[in-house]
Amino acid sequence: MTTANSSIWVTLRHDVFRALWLAGGLYFVGNAMQTMAAAWMMVELTGSAFLAALVQTAVFLPMFLLALPAGVLADITDRRRLIVGALVTQAITGSLLAVLLLVGWAGPTTMLLLIFVAGCCTALLSPAWNSTINDSIPREEMPQAITCVSIAFNAARALGPALAGLVFAQVGGSWNFALAVLTVLAMLVIVRRHPPAPHPPSRLPAERLWGGMLSALRFARHSQPVFAQLVRTVAYSGTGSALWALLPIIGQRQLGLGAEGYGLLMACLGGGAVAIGLVIGPLRQRLGLETIVNGGCVVYGLVMLVAALVRWPPVVYLALAIGGACWMAAMSTFNTATQSSAPPWVRARAMALHTVSALGSFAIGSALWGALSGLFGLPFTLCLAAGGMLAGALLARPFPLRMGERSDVTPASVDELLILADEPAPEAGPVAVEIGYRISPAAAPEFLDAVAALRGPRRRDGATFWRVYRDLSDPARYVERFIVTSWADYLHQRARATQADSHLETRVRSFLAPGEAVTMQHYLAER
Repeated sequence: MTTANSSIWVTLRHDVFRALWLAGGLYFVGNAMQTMAAAWMMVELTGSAFLAALVQTAVFLPMFLLALPAGVLADITDRRRLIVGALVTQAITGSLLAVLLLVGWAGPTTMLLLIFVAGCCTALLSPAWNSTINDSIPREEMPQAITCVSIAFNAARALGPALAGLVFAQVGGSWNFALAVLTVLAMLVIVRRHPPAPHPPSRLPAERLWGGMLSALRFARHSQPVFAQLVRTVAYSGTGSALWALLPIIGQRQLGLGAEGYGLLMACLGGGAVAIGLVIGPLRQRLGLETIVNGGCVVYGLVMLVAALVRWPPVVYLALAIGGACWMAAMSTFNTATQSSAPPWVRARAMALHTVSALGSFAIGSALWGALSGLFGLPFTLCLAAGGMLAGALLARPFPLRMGERSDVTPASVDELLILADEPAPEAGPVAVEIGYRISPAAAPEFLDAVAALRGPRRRDGATFWRVYRDLSDPARYVERFIVTSWADYLHQRARATQADSHLETRVRSFLAPGEAVTMQHYLAER
């Protein structure tokens, strides 16, 4: 029995979330219909496993290329304009592709190019839309909201291909692209009706696109929870993409199915994902993150072996439903853990990095597995991918998963005033910061362990260099020194400190000798 706290449906009582969720679901259905139709038309037009798999690459490679810049834009610019602009461009592109296909003027190259452009639009709007979804619900309901969105996405993966197969059989595959445009327009209407809230005003200098990207990468590298989750996502999505990318070939060559049968294969994957989504919250609470993810690696790997070796459709259908459940359970766990560990200033970028990790590796993996299938055959390729998926469970020890605590993402109040003769220009730098501590010599080992814990937060929030030194002229004095690229970056670093960071600093200061205080000095590079 699902409790009130773990029920995914509790989020649907929020009107704005419900409207955005429904709009996103329709949008996902349209994208899934377009992707299925394109993959099957590619098989019919060319008979090439590589080109069929390349459709997945055209859809998801833009996520790898654009998700991080889009995440920066979502964090620092008007999210409404970003989303609306991307949707309008996608509607125009989809309309052009539908018309070209209906009149018979679009070949494989044109199809891949325009699908790639549509994928770029999805990549640009996704971080802004995801952060808008998160802003519409309380933080404590974020895991349930993420699961709801994942259910909508995977339901679309089940419903979209099934609908596309029916449309394909009844009126022709080209009409799927016209229907996809209608779902884009529906999402555009909802976003205009429920626009994202503007970012809170700030007196700090605005971040630039390149600097914002570097900040996001620095944060991910030096935030242990986020880095672990991104590594695990890359491994899982890259190996698991083989099943999704080669599904048209499995349907046509392995099982002898037509377009409707391929749609049913996709529906089995999506249906299993939806089914597990209804209970994943309580399961995650009961079993823990690692059990969910490692179990997903093992079972999904076995599903790929079934798809590689079994030629009786009912068994493959059942296996795919189980595989879809494993995919949803693991990927939603990665997503939830990443978002719960990111503070507000970098949340859209953290979601973008998760997208880059998941869909970028999916796109590259799809192309790789498609090429290997053309060279070595379908069964060998799927068995190789299954072995990689099973090996992914070994990443649990070096890259453990955990959910972020509230103190990890709640900004700390900055009470310490900067004492400066004159404030530098925002672009001036690099800036060196020295923080001096005088402690009792007997407490030195414990102090050094405590101050070393500050390395991660300092580097995560903007420092390019960090070190702690002992004063050779005064054995009781230690200096923490770090360098930030510019004065603006230093101001941003101070504003990014969380309550968890504040607790670390309090512990470090507890080792100060009686009557001593922390000293802080700032230096600006002149040459």
